[in-house]
Amino acid sequence: MDWQTSEDTVPSAFITEANRRSMLGTPPTTGAWREGDDPGHRQFVGVGTIALESGATLPHARLAYETWGTLNDARDNAVLIVHALTGDSHVVGRPGPGHPTAGWWGGIVGPGLAIDTDRWFAIAPNTLGGCQGSTGPASFSPDGVEWGSRFPYLTIRDQVAAQVGLADALGIDRFAAIIGGSMGGMHALEWAIEHPHRVERLGLLATCAVTSADQIALNSVQLEAIRMDPLFRDGDYYDEPEGPFRGLALARRMALLNYRSPTELNERFERSWQGVLDPLGKGGRFAVESYLDFHGNKFTRRFDAGSYLSLVEAMNAHDVTRGRGTLAETLGRVTARSLVLGIDSDRLFPVEQQRAIAAHLPRSIHGDAPVVISSPFGHDAFLIENDLVGPPLAALLAE
Repeated sequence: MDWQTSEDTVPSAFITEANRRSMLGTPPTTGAWREGDDPGHRQFVGVGTIALESGATLPHARLAYETWGTLNDARDNAVLIVHALTGDSHVVGRPGPGHPTAGWWGGIVGPGLAIDTDRWFAIAPNTLGGCQGSTGPASFSPDGVEWGSRFPYLTIRDQVAAQVGLADALGIDRFAAIIGGSMGGMHALEWAIEHPHRVERLGLLATCAVTSADQIALNSVQLEAIRMDPLFRDGDYYDEPEGPFRGLALARRMALLNYRSPTELNERFERSWQGVLDPLGKGGRFAVESYLDFHGNKFTRRFDAGSYLSLVEAMNAHDVTRGRGTLAETLGRVTARSLVLGIDSDRLFPVEQQRAIAAHLPRSIHGDAPVVISSPFGHDAFLIENDLVGPPLAALLAE
């Protein structure tokens, strides 16, 4: 069923009338996992009070996570997988209770796959500020009320601090590898810079060292779409019958245009109509419009507007050089054997950003240039092109 899969992990497809009907009706106030919901395959660990870069603190923080494979006696076969903006801990597995969608990297993680769980113990946390079990705006604060507008501003470094707490709680002193794409790549790079002794290998997919003005600009209009929704109520909407689903759906539609390439959208949809009504003033719609609407509406059923704001703002703040010196000096602190991978059609994280990272990493397994895969799927190719992404990851883990 299409509603059971992530639009990030499959090529764009036409929306059928059955698809459209499945999204009728008002979405829930929030798509966040809430206390009392079925935990599914999630496990939870408290990581204590997080001292934030802003000077504030976040007390009683918790991360939800999932694991695959077995941690060996030496505790040296752990691979940390860090998700992108709208991902979560459910990397592998079928949809079911607690998990409305299938795992987002099931073609990469598993027995005999690039991240072979017969050898490696894979761990995937839902990032701090997220909405699928980890502490975020939809979570209850110590006073028993959702954090909402009171949730503190987070940076990528703050989120990594929470992941360090998870590793400590699990007794993992050093990861065999930390691998992430997009926002997850930001986390992985911060790990390798701030805690080089704890990272043996590093996998950076379709990510950057410093968020660009162009990326901030694209993000800013998504944030404003949510804030302008009258049902957002400045972030305190959790006890209301309806949440800011229109603003969140619009933000998601904007984001999808950045995640996919013009080539894919043009070739797949052309100027075709949705249904039989003429879109030229006759009440009909173009197929690509229905595609964006459907996935925007679907997204509101599995995500939270407050979390979207928190995570996007953390991405906007990303700058590995902040307080550390030049990019060359900062990346020179990395001791891990590294893979940097880019996508030739990625218009959100263009290959130039991966080149800037690879040029300064001391132990890149492909020298001073990234691996560049060719795909029509744009930024989402790292989630779709298993046959192209898997071999470089397997080579990194074989080093």
